[in-house]
Amino acid sequence: MQIEEKPPFATPFEWIGGEDKVKALVERFYDLMELEPAYAQLRAVHGSSLDNARQRLFWFLCGWLGGPSYYTDRFGHPMLRARHLPQSIGGHTIGIRERDEWLACMDQAMRETGVPHDLHQRLAKSFFQTADWMRNRAGA
Repeated sequence: MQIEEKPPFATPFEWIGGEDKVKALVERFYDLMELEPAYAQLRAVHGSSLDNARQRLFWFLCGWLGGPSYYTDRFGHPMLRARHLPQSIGGHTIGIRERDEWLACMDQAMRETGVPHDLHQRLAKSFFQTADWMRNRAGA
């Protein structure tokens, strides 16, 4: 069994730097999605505008990281897989490629917004577990 050191802050939300840093991370994530050809497949499943996605991810991450529960206050339990399932109805499914693009985009956004290295590593593990669980299509 590997024992991890206790994080230097009570919550990942405090560790990342609060709302301003979460907002910067979300903004960079979606900016990269729009700018980088490497994330084209991921961008394609988000529809014509990213405004709603930006706001909802910000709300979600604040609570998920241990900060204000904006998302659950508005919508209840996130039910991530169920909320993303409608994308498959229109032919936009989440497979390995979309998962990997999401993870790469978030990894780049965390690096570019200065998420502390140890927190970055912990979040990357959690993001992978969640993103892999979100897949609703086998294969690439």
